[in-house]
Amino acid sequence: MKDGFLKVAAAAPEIRVADPAYNAERVIEKIREAEDLGVKALVFPELCLTGCTCGHLFYQRTLTDAALDALRRVAEATVGGDMLVIVGLPLACDGKLYSAAAAVCGGEVLGFTTRRNVRGTVFSAQPEGELEVVDLGGEDSCRVGAAIYGAPDVIRGLYAAVCFAADRAEPIPPMAGLCAQGATIIFELSDEPMSVQSRRETLSALEVDTRRLHCGTVSAAPGKGESTTDKTYYGLCAVADDGEILAVSESGSGMAVSEIDIFNLCDARMRSQTYAGVNSYCADHCEWNLKKADTALTRRIKREPFVPDSGMAEFAERCLTIQAEGLIKRMEYTNCWRPVIGVSGGVDSTLVMLACARAMDICGLPRGNIVAVTMPCFGTTDRTKNNAITIAERLGAELRVIPIGESVKKHFETIGHDLDDHSVVFENAQARERTMVLLDIANKVGGLDVGAKDVGEQADGWWTYNGDQISNYDINAGMTKTMVRAVVKYISETTDDAVLAAALHDIWDTPVTPELLPIGEQGELLQKSEDSVGPYILQDFFLWHMVMRGGSPEKVLRLAERAFEGEFDRETLIFWLRSYCRRFFAQQFKRSASADGPAVMGFTLSPRDGHKMPSDACSALWLGQVEEL
Repeated sequence: MKDGFLKVAAAAPEIRVADPAYNAERVIEKIREAEDLGVKALVFPELCLTGCTCGHLFYQRTLTDAALDALRRVAEATVGGDMLVIVGLPLACDGKLYSAAAAVCGGEVLGFTTRRNVRGTVFSAQPEGELEVVDLGGEDSCRVGAAIYGAPDVIRGLYAAVCFAADRAEPIPPMAGLCAQGATIIFELSDEPMSVQSRRETLSALEVDTRRLHCGTVSAAPGKGESTTDKTYYGLCAVADDGEILAVSESGSGMAVSEIDIFNLCDARMRSQTYAGVNSYCADHCEWNLKKADTALTRRIKREPFVPDSGMAEFAERCLTIQAEGLIKRMEYTNCWRPVIGVSGGVDSTLVMLACARAMDICGLPRGNIVAVTMPCFGTTDRTKNNAITIAERLGAELRVIPIGESVKKHFETIGHDLDDHSVVFENAQARERTMVLLDIANKVGGLDVGAKDVGEQADGWWTYNGDQISNYDINAGMTKTMVRAVVKYISETTDDAVLAAALHDIWDTPVTPELLPIGEQGELLQKSEDSVGPYILQDFFLWHMVMRGGSPEKVLRLAERAFEGEFDRETLIFWLRSYCRRFFAQQFKRSASADGPAVMGFTLSPRDGHKMPSDACSALWLGQVEEL
């Protein structure tokens, strides 16, 4: 349970219709399999102990009594364990027949939850607010009603509840009410058959619901062995966590296993501020005697959490459109219709050029309105300069090549700085000269200086205060470096302009650099940003897991070790994590004075509507934790 992770599973055993004894053995087999994997919570499909296709056989006391006997056998199989097992069965109680889910742990049946949406079935809906008691034989009995099974002493915020997939169709689904009562994990029993759209619709619903409610859901649907008289069942099992599908099995008799991050769910709810005082659903609270144990991570940890696994066409289109529309509004407001861009031959300024071209196309204005300014100086290579020129020419922008070397040298004479002193003064003077040129050109042509810095650069402070730190509008301010690179790469692979494609691909393949230190004797690039601030793929990873999701340095390192296994060793990860913690705090003063810009991904470091923090916050707590790793 370290770092708040709970290993969960959904299983669909191969059953026989109306044979509870046989089905109980198959359920027990899955329980043993899950125990071997370290699973602490396991859910089975609706009516798993009998099969969901028994029809009017459910009215037979012979079947319902046998189902209770099977449940007792399942409960006995959990003696001595701490796994919470949720299994479905028909339940006859006080003249009513329910489709119920039994929660079992440590040899005991903790409670029953019944399906509410019973339309089209032989079952009854439990009257609202009524709690009934089921006689399990001997001195054992159990209550029927909604319940939340908690183990907060083991994992802070761990509260589990049970729902049925059919109840999603209700105007106010029980899932929402249970989450409002504090449930962070929902175990969902389904009786859904297989269809051409069932997988897509189910996974889509899980993604939407878990993202909206900041919860985890473990869902199991019937598998092989169900009657195929009218339908086919294939055991769709899935684990979802806060909008992300972690594991899926659809093999007919398989198991989906992964780990849900309880700490992140609690933190996400805290940030959303939508759970305070919401208590609209009545549920019993039961203790789940979970024991503390290490949880081995098997879930996939994305290397690039800001970049989608699929759908790049829509992703790139949406990014460009949001950037373009933001710029259009700013141009309308200021009546300045000429974007002025410092083009360096890097990915950031290239994406700005592409977005500005999109803005001109939307407005029906000539792309010649764009003023692309390349300002070669001491660290400019032919490769980056030529790529910048090519991009400007292929997009139809007005190109201006303005060498700034002599201006910078004159400035060095003015302030008494030695040209051979390559300190921060040497670098920042060039960055500020470039910004002054861009702002003055924007004034001259009646335009806007459109900035190119991205979220990654803002986070690590790899931008010059009063240099590229300022502009009239920053359309990259809501995009990380990995997002920028992904969009540029996609356009390079899909554009019909072969010359543009070649330049874009070369830009994507060029190491990120501010080009502020002299180049090598053969004209090669010597200054690389990632040598100073760390690989941007790591920086974006740290941004996602530490800044946006509130993970501790220890937890972030654990996730990074899994995500980048074989790519970065532990020592390297700790080195750059330490660097990131230090720089993130130290560079806030630059972010506090940053320009406006659209939140493309819904998150920015804007001091107005994004991540807020004081410029003099102390980093000792975070750095202290890094030193202990």
